[in-house]
Amino acid sequence: MVNQKALIGLGVATVVIIAVAFAVQHSRKPVRDFSEQAGPLVADLGDHINDVSRLVVTSANKKIDVTLDNKDGKWVVAEKGGYPADLGKLREYLLKVADARLIEKKTAKPDRYSDLGVSDISDPKAKGIAVDIGGLKEPVSFITGIFNAQSGGTFVRRSHEAQSWLASGNLIPDKSPANWLRKELANIPSDRIASVTITHADGKVLRVFKDKASDPHYTIADLPKGREPSSDFAANGLASVLSELKIDDVASSKDVPVPDKVTEIRYATFDGVIVDAKAWQVGDKHYVAMSASQDNELAQKHVDAELAKEAGEADKAKPEAEKEDSAKPADKDDAKPALDPARDRQQRLAAITAEVEKLNTAFKGWSFVLPGYKVGDINKTMDDLLKPLETKSKSAK
Repeated sequence: MVNQKALIGLGVATVVIIAVAFAVQHSRKPVRDFSEQAGPLVADLGDHINDVSRLVVTSANKKIDVTLDNKDGKWVVAEKGGYPADLGKLREYLLKVADARLIEKKTAKPDRYSDLGVSDISDPKAKGIAVDIGGLKEPVSFITGIFNAQSGGTFVRRSHEAQSWLASGNLIPDKSPANWLRKELANIPSDRIASVTITHADGKVLRVFKDKASDPHYTIADLPKGREPSSDFAANGLASVLSELKIDDVASSKDVPVPDKVTEIRYATFDGVIVDAKAWQVGDKHYVAMSASQDNELAQKHVDAELAKEAGEADKAKPEAEKEDSAKPADKDDAKPALDPARDRQQRLAAITAEVEKLNTAFKGWSFVLPGYKVGDINKTMDDLLKPLETKSKSAK
């Protein structure tokens, strides 16, 4: 039998082995300094988002990539001639920075900064991107380095500080000015379009139209003799250009002026809104300059037709008893406020005018780069919408 001293000795040895193993295992773990864990990257930014007046994104060799400025309450992209900025994208990024927490201390040695991408951006080989936020009580400036997918954090270093950190979230900002633009330009659904007329630089004209908004397809005007559309809906795409129209890029009309030879397009709605566009190409970019106007006669006819239709539908919907009562003199106590058709008409016409003014505010002074699928419907020719001509076989007599 094992005596008591042997049991005690065995127990002590076991404890020693466990202690040694724990010490070895612990020594292999990376040393972390949690003294400032969970501290914010930018203190109190979440409470002062609306105070921010500038965001600057700078990369290697101090190259300023993006400058977003709040000009009289309107955010603009300086590198794009002061075109309106995407407020949603801006706010989303600022909130990411506001939510960022310092997770773990990293190197404070300059010769190790490049491993994390947090070297000074004055270095032409710097991998990181500097972010400067203005308008707050204290200026904010930090360098975003490599995003660590495993931890879900970004290596960062506050400017003018030696210490680098792993901070929560992906804090790397977009370096493309075009991606900070407000992309929504216009939205006129195709069911409002009465006609589209495309006049190419060579003088050839393509016009498609609908007699009524309820017509399912557009008709091709001046169809050449012996030719027919490739399908019933071949021309429908031409009317969809202004529907949910977004831009890819933009330039000031001073920087990219309209040339002499362009393709001219006119979009006319059933309610009198006219949009004229001029399209041309520079390199691989397709530009369009636009303007809006109002066909007063068409607008008035449309509004009058709408009011007449609504009055007829309302009359049909009335029960017979109500129609009889309406023919009798109304009691002053029971009288309801009478509708004012003239005022209603005026308000509807004013709404059309307001839409035209809003479009011109968005269009004036700019040359827009449109997505390829929109450009395709701008540059259509008659032949693009027709069945190909049948060619006779060489063996045919």
